[in-house]
Amino acid sequence: MGMCGIAGFVNLIPGNNNDTVLRRMTGVIAHRGPDDTGVWHDAHASLGQRRLSIIDVSSAGHQPMPNETNDLWIIYNGEIFNHGDLRPALEQAGHRYRSHCDTETILHSYEEYGPDCIQRFRGMFSFAIWDPASRRLFCARDRLGIKPFYYFWNGEVFVFASEIKALLEHPSVSAKLREAALPEYLTFGYGSGEETMFQGIRKLMPGHTLTLDCKAAVPGLKIERYWDVPLPPEQPEQRSDQEWILETRRRLEETVRMRLMSDVPLGMFLSGGVDSSAIAALIKKMTSSPVKTFSVGYSEAAYSELGYAAEVARAIGTDHHEVTLGMEDFFGALPRLIWHEDEPISWPSSVSLHFVSELAAKHVKVVLTGEGSDELFAGYSRYSWTRLNLQLLSVYRKLVPSPLRRAMRGQIAHSSLLSGSLRRKLGHSFLGREESIESLFVDNFYSPFSAANRKALLRQPASGEYDHFLAYWNSRPNVPLVDRMLYADQKTYLLELLMKQDQMSMASSIESRVPFLDHTFVEFAMRMPDNMKIRGKVQKYVFKEAVSDLLPASIVHRTKMGFPTPLRQWLTEPRALPLLNSLLDADGLIAGYCNMDAVKQLIDQHRAGSHDGTDRIWNLLNLQIWGDTFLTGRRSRWEEESVLRQV
Repeated sequence: MGMCGIAGFVNLIPGNNNDTVLRRMTGVIAHRGPDDTGVWHDAHASLGQRRLSIIDVSSAGHQPMPNETNDLWIIYNGEIFNHGDLRPALEQAGHRYRSHCDTETILHSYEEYGPDCIQRFRGMFSFAIWDPASRRLFCARDRLGIKPFYYFWNGEVFVFASEIKALLEHPSVSAKLREAALPEYLTFGYGSGEETMFQGIRKLMPGHTLTLDCKAAVPGLKIERYWDVPLPPEQPEQRSDQEWILETRRRLEETVRMRLMSDVPLGMFLSGGVDSSAIAALIKKMTSSPVKTFSVGYSEAAYSELGYAAEVARAIGTDHHEVTLGMEDFFGALPRLIWHEDEPISWPSSVSLHFVSELAAKHVKVVLTGEGSDELFAGYSRYSWTRLNLQLLSVYRKLVPSPLRRAMRGQIAHSSLLSGSLRRKLGHSFLGREESIESLFVDNFYSPFSAANRKALLRQPASGEYDHFLAYWNSRPNVPLVDRMLYADQKTYLLELLMKQDQMSMASSIESRVPFLDHTFVEFAMRMPDNMKIRGKVQKYVFKEAVSDLLPASIVHRTKMGFPTPLRQWLTEPRALPLLNSLLDADGLIAGYCNMDAVKQLIDQHRAGSHDGTDRIWNLLNLQIWGDTFLTGRRSRWEEESVLRQV
């Protein structure tokens, strides 16, 4: 089918369906589907869609799409990569196809198997199926959360869409801050539960379905989970290293090949890291046409991975394109991208992702990306560091009594005998931190604001900031530590990465596919023992071994850069002063919830170079622009020619 935007609403009271509202909802997400638009409604339901044609680009794929007898209607965003395999059995069962579109396969599968149909799909999807006779709406989201699905329900009207901004076009939905979201936002830069930053607007979580039965005695939403990342086996599978490595390669090839299904040109986002490079090399082996690769970097060479990406492109022989960003490009695009993302942007790399998507859109309609590998094979250094910290902590606890450990933490935090650099290093270790997973893992590696920072910043006492993370962490108490960290990340951090990937690529009307997140590949990776993921100092051991013949050793084993941005440097330049001053705006969102003395101190210390406040300033700047864009009615102040000059 292709990447699309879906939007719709269901009223319990018939006859209250307004075409104008539906067209406003689909119009505001036109970037998700510039090729086609469609609307349909009956007395209760209104369904709308924007289409970006990828599979069966003829008009046969037009949505909303009915079944043969016009008694079911679907709107859908995504790709079912195994739809061709499912089709023969459905045709044999008597279902008649009018196109080669995967949309029809979802519809016929639902007719044949009911809600269980989703167990058969391999791919990325969010969809809604309306059954007018039973007045039932069935919605589903893919297992890993690659495609978004937001909704609002007040007991009388159910409104849903691919992006929050579409919901805000409906008269029943208004934009209000959910104040309880702020502590979690300041801790992680995003929220991991089903609630969003907007009051009353939720997301359907990955691996879940939602059913609204309008004929029920008390109509309500029934939300059910149909898939979860499997638990690792209690008894590890008896396979040799070589068997694990060969199976990883075989499965990776299968999932990449599956994602080359397309009736339009496709390419690859190439960072120069091992994940995207390996996929690019596999595409090159699997296709006869030239492989197009796309990279983004910065004018400041120290932060740019363009050299590595170019090295890979030369080594495997791709048609390579790159774009370089400066400070003006970056901050100039930020307000528009926050509007696209609907919530504050967690990481500066989202902005880079948008620019490389814009570049790719001039050449292709589909790109593959390397997202997800680190969360499957333990690619981040935080996994190794946390494991080491916890191992050393268990010894330290046995040797040193609690009051002395507490005194040591105080010394590390405040002693003038230690250099700032040493204090900072010890502050990341088991010696300098509280002994909880919240401190050793979350605050140590995710949080721009320490617990003390958050307390000083927020006017209301912070609470609940770890709740969603801990719900996942505590749900698997007997799982090996590395698998437990990976699971918590797959359910929180990875979900935000995928949202960024979706919104930033769709802003340029291109589809991105994530081969690592084929659910059968995820299930396989989670069966694997820890020592295949982290081996000594080598992270992603099994994956690197599996692709070692595809790439130069210098690429396979180079240190992960993690897509750095020259943000720290930019925020100390005089040109950044209007941005920093915008944080102190008495009419901005921040002034209503934060202690402004703490905000001013943060800015002053960062400008003086006495403290690195980059991540905290980024976090607050996004919150402020987001507030102006959606809540305070002052979006226009960010739309003039240069945010660096005019704020």
